[in-house]
Amino acid sequence: MTLTTHVLTGSVIGTELNNPYAIAATSLAVHFLIDSIPHADYIHKKSTLKDSWKIILDLAVGLLLIGALFAIKSTANLPVKNILIAIFFSLLPDLITFFYCHLKMKFLRPIKIFHENIHFYKNSSPKRQFNFKNSYLEIIISIASLGILFLPRL
Repeated sequence: MTLTTHVLTGSVIGTELNNPYAIAATSLAVHFLIDSIPHADYIHKKSTLKDSWKIILDLAVGLLLIGALFAIKSTANLPVKNILIAIFFSLLPDLITFFYCHLKMKFLRPIKIFHENIHFYKNSSPKRQFNFKNSYLEIIISIASLGILFLPRL
């Protein structure tokens, strides 16, 4: 999943739950749940630190969307702290993978392996190549999250 999708789903969790511990646990669980859905990834085994621009762009898109949410809806009406907690824990498994792969933090290996094994397709599978055909479920999740965040409540 893209970081944007994790930011959006985390933000939904942060708007719906009030307990910070429940937000953290749910955000982590949802990260792994949606990573188990077939999806594409733009980062793969052969990615290097030079590919970090993709990560930065992806994260920027997600955070800009949440910034737009804060601008459109008054932050007085939004649980900003809860949203930020949810975003952090929604991104944590990917952050751990980054630390393991690029900063050589070997003690994180068990979490990285669990995270990689949760994916529907193996990292080298052609079905994880980043393209529209392999990303349609992720797009649906992102659009649904945006709808929950931006559309008025009934």
